[in-house]
Amino acid sequence: MNDCLVTFRSVTPAQRGQELLERAGYRCCLRRTPSSLAEQGCGYVLEMPVSQVRAALEMFRQNEIPFQRVFLRENGAFRELML
Repeated sequence: MNDCLVTFRSVTPAQRGQELLERAGYRCCLRRTPSSLAEQGCGYVLEMPVSQVRAALEMFRQNEIPFQRVFLRENGAFRELML
């Protein structure tokens, strides 16, 4: 299964994003950034199904929750998405 990872610089906006999504009924998991992405300068990710990433990003924008980048995990590798 392919998941998306939305990156955040620090834990506080990631936690705010997680709370927002969970209140709206979306599924996500807060994790430390995988080591292969850590060099990008982001410390935390919200991992979620691909099907909900666009809605999640819109909710983050509307609620002024600053995220950094979005990555798709395919077969154990990451590819940045431009959304």
